[in-house]
Amino acid sequence: MGSIKFWIVATCLAAFIWVGNSHGLLGSRTPALGKFFCPFTGFWKQAEVVKQDSGQVWDLSRLPAQGRAYVDERLVPHIFAPTEKDAAYIQGYITASHRLWQMDMAVRAVSGRLSEVLGESMLERDRLQRRKGLVTAAANSMAAWASQPAEMALIQAYADGVNAWLASLKPCDYPIEFKLLGYEPEPWSPFKAALFFKSMAETLSAKNDDVQATYTRQSLGDSLFTTLFPEINPHDSPVIPAGTDWGFAPIKLPEALPDAPLGDFSTFSTFPTSPEGIGSNNWAIAGSRSASGQPILCNDPHLSLTLPSIWYEVQIHTPNINAYGVSLPGVPGIIIGFNEDVAWGVTNGSQDILDWRRIQWADSARTAYLLDGVPKAPDWEIDTIWVRGQSEPVIERTPWTIWGPVVYTDPAHPNHDLAMQWLAHEKPAEKPFYEIGTYFRLMQARNYADYKTALAGWDSPAQNFVFADRAGDIAITVNGKFPLKAPGQGRFVEEGLLSGAGWAGFIPHDHVPAVRNPQRGFVSSANQRSTDDSYPYYYNGYFDDYRGRYINRRLAAIQKGTVADMKALQLDNYSIRAEEGVPILLSLLGNDPPASDEMAREMYTDLKAWDYRYDAAKRAPVVYQEWFSRIYRLAYDELYSRPDSNDLLFPEAWLTLEMLQKSPKHRIFDQLTTPQVETARELALTAWEQTVQALAGKYRTDACTWAGYQEASVPHLARLPGFGSAVLGSGGFRDAPNALSKHHGPSWRMIVELTEPVRAYGVYPGGQSGNPGSPYYQSGIDLWARGDYYELAFLASEKSAATQLKSYALWKFQD
Repeated sequence: MGSIKFWIVATCLAAFIWVGNSHGLLGSRTPALGKFFCPFTGFWKQAEVVKQDSGQVWDLSRLPAQGRAYVDERLVPHIFAPTEKDAAYIQGYITASHRLWQMDMAVRAVSGRLSEVLGESMLERDRLQRRKGLVTAAANSMAAWASQPAEMALIQAYADGVNAWLASLKPCDYPIEFKLLGYEPEPWSPFKAALFFKSMAETLSAKNDDVQATYTRQSLGDSLFTTLFPEINPHDSPVIPAGTDWGFAPIKLPEALPDAPLGDFSTFSTFPTSPEGIGSNNWAIAGSRSASGQPILCNDPHLSLTLPSIWYEVQIHTPNINAYGVSLPGVPGIIIGFNEDVAWGVTNGSQDILDWRRIQWADSARTAYLLDGVPKAPDWEIDTIWVRGQSEPVIERTPWTIWGPVVYTDPAHPNHDLAMQWLAHEKPAEKPFYEIGTYFRLMQARNYADYKTALAGWDSPAQNFVFADRAGDIAITVNGKFPLKAPGQGRFVEEGLLSGAGWAGFIPHDHVPAVRNPQRGFVSSANQRSTDDSYPYYYNGYFDDYRGRYINRRLAAIQKGTVADMKALQLDNYSIRAEEGVPILLSLLGNDPPASDEMAREMYTDLKAWDYRYDAAKRAPVVYQEWFSRIYRLAYDELYSRPDSNDLLFPEAWLTLEMLQKSPKHRIFDQLTTPQVETARELALTAWEQTVQALAGKYRTDACTWAGYQEASVPHLARLPGFGSAVLGSGGFRDAPNALSKHHGPSWRMIVELTEPVRAYGVYPGGQSGNPGSPYYQSGIDLWARGDYYELAFLASEKSAATQLKSYALWKFQD
């Protein structure tokens, strides 16, 4: 019987490997099947996982660290160590034991080294990563870290722990992805931790549309562009409440610069940017608004949903620290979490800190560019890219200007001769601590003053740091290093001819938007605009239009809030976008169904009765999404009809709905392909008929429930088939607090009530282990998808850990 099972599985895996290679899923490399299928060294080893409830003691006293790690029933390590350095070592060791391949892939992806293991299919991606200067940016961070021995010691200790785990492995013990792809893990290093932070910057602060905006403005003309692309949504409910006293005298602002003639942009195309779906929610309510009389803090970062998960749960206890939360595999410390006295969380700030400038070469050989009328030689970065299966490396040469790297120099490329000025490239100013120091100071914070001190070390990416403490303080800070810009600067591609035309420095750190204990009794952020118009510094960016408005509305209505109320808000599928949009669209139909067809009437009835919640079993959200998307495409046929439409900027949903309601006869609604003049009503009717036709045949099937339509799931990090989750069957929508979309959403939900003792709850859509053969690989997905939480086992001391977790595994380092 066992041999039959073996051959069934072997046949399936052989088919999977053949299909994966034929579709480019595994690059150009087929694994050595003999080694992969070997029952002693191959993938079978991954299925032989010992449950952590065995009471097993792992004797690691040979290693240099001191301390112990008690592992609970969910594989969460509770680390007790005499120093922070020992704790970092143990954290690195245990994290690597569960997430080694994930860590390797993360730094390969950001540093442009995927070709080494996946072959030529990844070469162009790797070349782009090198040209974007992420390796140089990481080197700049390393130089700054090296100036602070205490902080570097933590980073080095973490790397030493990772490498100690790696040294204990034989090839048969490697994670399955190494075997499947046929390569070996590398030692970890502090430089890889720096690369990991640049990966964060790339994901969270690389949202840019300068090229698209410039090209779209040229295509539409200034008047129509101004109408369709206002900088500010007047309905915003900003992160910092309107009317906040800034408490500082602003420094002199640069004057607005006149537009420079940039010539023809018709050959320019979209530059890769951070993905849609990236965002987050956080908030804290004051004790005056909670049933317990103590603050409650909540955070749910919306990131890519993957297996293994982005997050790794951990508790760290030293004489100075007792903190619990989630870490990022690859760097020491806790990113989002709490201790006995305070809690903190983050959302993305969304400010535009990446601008493009076009340079002019001084000669045809491109040995110098013009700056202030004088030729200036660029610095050249020379990168060597090794490609699996090729004997010779690819050499990439990137010129660096005063603005940053010229990412494309080939005149045949649409984005040639654009220099990238990105905050992530900046050499950090000398400080007493940097990113790791920020998080370790938050981990040991006791009050608001400690929180403010910790934030001084953080530059990039911009984050909204929410805070609450047991003393009753709540606060939020839009924290980061922000360019000092002239009004309008950074919206469009600018000329790079004059050195004085760049950023005029940076907003002083004590002038960044912040508020403590606002009168309304809560603080919150959901990637919306940071401030109202009273803030004296110009900034631009890509800000959310709906979640922040709804969260602030709900928080304002809560008087005696409980943990249950906070869970309900994190799981809330209500969308203001639908609340405002459905009545507008229905009014364009004259509030009567435009057809007598039974299915059309059913769709209309469902939509009219809808409560604007994107719940899993509802069909009305599908009707609305299909209808609005069709109206949108008809309205902007001027853009969609162009062969280069992918290179254009498209108006936001809120603006489109406002125009449908207030300007139904605007020329944007007239169709280019018809002789008559259409208005918003004609477009709504046409789009409705198209929607009915598209959905009628399947409307009563599972495909037209919201869950079936959205098909959200948690795929494997490398999209390996069979290693991801099934379709989740959950509700949620990116413009609702529960911002679930196909492969993005709340990657960690956390609620902390700062009572005595602290009560905390959390869950993420995955498990602690990165091994697909482990029962801890996706152990939290079902609970997360149902909207349930774990109560977090925040242990006060090692004695309590030894008592409460004695039936689980113990990692015993030196006493």
